[in-house]
Amino acid sequence: MNIAFFLLPKKDVVYLPLKSTMRQAMEKMDYHRYTALPIIDSEGRYVGTLTEGDLLRKMKNTPGLSFEGTERVPLEEIPRRLNDKAVPVSAQIEDLLSLAIMQNFIPVVDDSGIFIGIIRRSQIIEYFARERRQEAARPLRMVKGE
Repeated sequence: MNIAFFLLPKKDVVYLPLKSTMRQAMEKMDYHRYTALPIIDSEGRYVGTLTEGDLLRKMKNTPGLSFEGTERVPLEEIPRRLNDKAVPVSAQIEDLLSLAIMQNFIPVVDDSGIFIGIIRRSQIIEYFARERRQEAARPLRMVKGE
């Protein structure tokens, strides 16, 4: 099944422009209660995912950095531990299962690499759970000669 059916479009996704500051990222994550957000550059391309852990590591590894000081730290200066993968909109839902193991959401890009939305891990799990239930509910077919 094509993933477009599961796509949460960009207009409904909370994301961070690459030019944001650490403070803006922290405020947005706190307000929306998300632990990770996609980062989009000025051309609309997906460049990565920022996590709470990335923010905590930056605070821990930057002596003297206060909460107030985070408004002077651009996102570009925050190392990201994970390199979440984006998939093309032409991908199939079956292709996402291995990514969903490690990522809360899967970023989706168009043929030009422009970010168009995400697919949440919960949607992928729900799809496969539904498929499994339907498969279990199908009657067994007897093969001739058994």
